[in-house]
Amino acid sequence: MRTVEELLNGKGRDVWTVSPDATVQEAIALMAERNVGAIVVRAEREVLGILSERDCVRRVMMRELSARDTRVGQVMSGAVRTVGIHDTVDHCMQQMTDRRIRHLPVIDNGELVGMISVGDAVKAQLSDQAELISGLESYIHGASVSVYPLAE
Repeated sequence: MRTVEELLNGKGRDVWTVSPDATVQEAIALMAERNVGAIVVRAEREVLGILSERDCVRRVMMRELSARDTRVGQVMSGAVRTVGIHDTVDHCMQQMTDRRIRHLPVIDNGELVGMISVGDAVKAQLSDQAELISGLESYIHGASVSVYPLAE
């Protein structure tokens, strides 16, 4: 079973952050520039929340607030669920499914070291399943030769 650390080693550890005092417009520009669906909100080294594209739509646009005037801290999701590098991808998928969230910041020794998305987790699970299927097929083909020797 793949760990978060293994997933991060494959995809990279880049994580984009923004201050709670930044404007939503600045945060959206950063998400667009980096092609990500969410960014971590933090002050100094402390993770305070996450701002996602969904938050921007539901908490800014639907309330007809100005992205130029609204601060990230006003509309971010504050109850941040995090995972550690030794957690499994399956554990992360369960957390995202149970809590209906799409992004999990990764913390190691109190430091933000990455972020995984539901897409990252699904990709890792599909890769693990493909490896398992390939291994089982090899075992079956190899076992059939040794279990049922050809008659001479």
